[in-house]
Amino acid sequence: MNPTGAVLLAGCGDVGIRAGLQLAADGRRVYGLRRSTAALPSALQPLRADLSDPASLRNLPDDISDVVFLPAPGQRDEAAYQGLFIDGLAHLVDALQRRVRINRLLFVSSSAVYGEHGGAWVDEDSPCRPLAFNGRLLLQAEQRLAGMAQATVARCSGIYGPGRTRLVAQIANGSARRPVLASEFSNRIHVDDAAGALVHLLALPQPASCYVISDDCPAPVAEVQEWIARQLGLPPPAAEQSAGQRAVGNKRLRNGRLRASGYTLRFPDFRAGYAPLLKAFPTSSV
Repeated sequence: MNPTGAVLLAGCGDVGIRAGLQLAADGRRVYGLRRSTAALPSALQPLRADLSDPASLRNLPDDISDVVFLPAPGQRDEAAYQGLFIDGLAHLVDALQRRVRINRLLFVSSSAVYGEHGGAWVDEDSPCRPLAFNGRLLLQAEQRLAGMAQATVARCSGIYGPGRTRLVAQIANGSARRPVLASEFSNRIHVDDAAGALVHLLALPQPASCYVISDDCPAPVAEVQEWIARQLGLPPPAAEQSAGQRAVGNKRLRNGRLRASGYTLRFPDFRAGYAPLLKAFPTSSV
């Protein structure tokens, strides 16, 4: 990593801001690229642009060496994903290559690319058979970067943490449903570990082409739900009426490559990550 070059966070939401603040604390100059930069903290340099509009990317700063591509679609539909992860990525890479020499491009993908694996363990080398448009388009973007030596893919599992407590809220309000199949697994990563892992990968002198970003302990969905319910003093969620297929598929993510690279998780399992969230969860919601 070039310690004097700036980092561009292309799409700077919750994870991006957390990663950016860590990088800024380490002495890096960090640009946060967003359509609206009003919410960026002062430690990040605002860069107002739209990935879907090549004209807005013509005058990018010329001191950028590292890029983290992690935009959040404004809506969950195929056109939005196509516009950001396929067209937007191409626009940004083209604009950067016209102005700077890219040292590292970290593309934040999703475990949705794997699809259905029947609860089996998967890693970076496992086959990808996405079930829905999001996984399919993310995989397509990964494949377009495969020939770029500077590119590394980070496949994140479900992100949770402060402000991301939908599962807790569903259990508290009674809308959560326990899967019919006891072997229906879930995978997750705390938002602080998602950001920390991205910062870690940027610092690696010779990163691999792909990393799974997930905690140490994939767990049955029912186990996670029941544990949270117990902490809240509530009965476990009622079971679903029939078995259904989740868009992300059923699998267990193996994070061995990330751990072997030297990253230490702050929250290695769901109990460690959810415990402080539950303490702060408003009792009026229970």
